[in-house]
Amino acid sequence: MNKLTHTPTGARRKLLTLGAVVIGASLLASCSSLIGPRQVEIPLHKLQAGLDRRFPINERLLELFDVQLTRPQLALQPEQDRVALNVDASVAPPFARAWTGSVAFSGRLYVDPGRAAVMMAEPRVERLQLGNPEAERRLTSVANGLIDSVARDLPVYTFDQNDLRYAGVQFVPTRIQTTRTGLLVSLEPAK
Repeated sequence: MNKLTHTPTGARRKLLTLGAVVIGASLLASCSSLIGPRQVEIPLHKLQAGLDRRFPINERLLELFDVQLTRPQLALQPEQDRVALNVDASVAPPFARAWTGSVAFSGRLYVDPGRAAVMMAEPRVERLQLGNPEAERRLTSVANGLIDSVARDLPVYTFDQNDLRYAGVQFVPTRIQTTRTGLLVSLEPAK
């Protein structure tokens, strides 16, 4: 008789457990389809750390000058929706001592969803100081070309794929906004 009373109760428990699992799974599935766009903030120190990993940069300018850019210092310009970058520069002409100083330039940031990265576009030189006025005058006209080749499509920040997953849903970065403290990135569920 005990076996008869336990059997219907055991079956009822299994049925209730199975029902709870099915309801829970359907609730999770409906929640994941309801998850919409979200925003995350990337603070300046994380952007700076991302840039630090990409330097030093060594380039050849006009097939004559060896240029080395080091120690990037990033600043935000939210009113212009740009970022400013100051780097130490060393320009070595052939058969002469290298000129050292700094280059300051700015650029507009954009999101590349395919690379899951924040990239720099439209770089322009704001200031060139090499300690040699004659060299500065000569190189200023070609410095924009150098900065364009070095900084165009430069990844400023790359997302870790784990950071783009939330509640079992994969997200992609779609838009950014420059703020005083960092970047506000809009994320949307991947399709």
